[in-house]
Amino acid sequence: MSSVAILGATGTIGSVLARRLVRQGQHVLLVGRNEEKLRSLSEELGQPFVAVDLTSSQPLEEALRAMADAQGGFHALVNCIGSILLKPTHTTTDDEFRQVVETNLFTAFATVRVGAKLLRERGGVIVLFASSAAEIGIQNHEAIAAAKAGVIGLARSAAATYASNNIRVNVVSPGLIRTEMTRRIWENATNATASAQLHALGRLGEPEQVASLASWLLDGENDWITGQIIGIDGGLGHVLPRR
Repeated sequence: MSSVAILGATGTIGSVLARRLVRQGQHVLLVGRNEEKLRSLSEELGQPFVAVDLTSSQPLEEALRAMADAQGGFHALVNCIGSILLKPTHTTTDDEFRQVVETNLFTAFATVRVGAKLLRERGGVIVLFASSAAEIGIQNHEAIAAAKAGVIGLARSAAATYASNNIRVNVVSPGLIRTEMTRRIWENATNATASAQLHALGRLGEPEQVASLASWLLDGENDWITGQIIGIDGGLGHVLPRR
């Protein structure tokens, strides 16, 4: 059986997705930078892991190729890596912007580059993560919106490029999800209420909901879907909130 490689596997959404896929009987390769967290998750799930610098495609490719034979190859790569920076442009430093782009856009590009090489013979699935902030103007989101908009453009172009290789490329585009990364927002009652009110459904999203969508895109029954940006955002990206 081939495997799903989850990049950013120790993040909230990555780990929830890994647990979901393992419950479904799938083989998973846990990929990230923090070896201690990876080892803990690996022991919990009984799945292999590899610690690698995800901001460079060469180490990632070498690591996945080394695991491919043992895992029976890969049929999917999922990039759950992300960060958040809530600052207006005029107070965002060059280094902060570079870090946001490197974390969110470059790792997505590396995922597509490596995935295209590994999946070209048998086809497969690449799932990337964007944000509703890339599709609707939200104040103080300039850096992350720019990086995630790049992910959307990357995915659509790659979907066209590799369709002939039967490689599907899609994007999950969440609103505000209750994760460790966003904890400082939703743990504050005032901020949580204000954030929820931006979403038409009036509430924040849960990691399990995002993982459910990602796993659905990996399902072979849904193999006529590519180049899509699928919002899971309580309406944030396209629906006016309640007044």
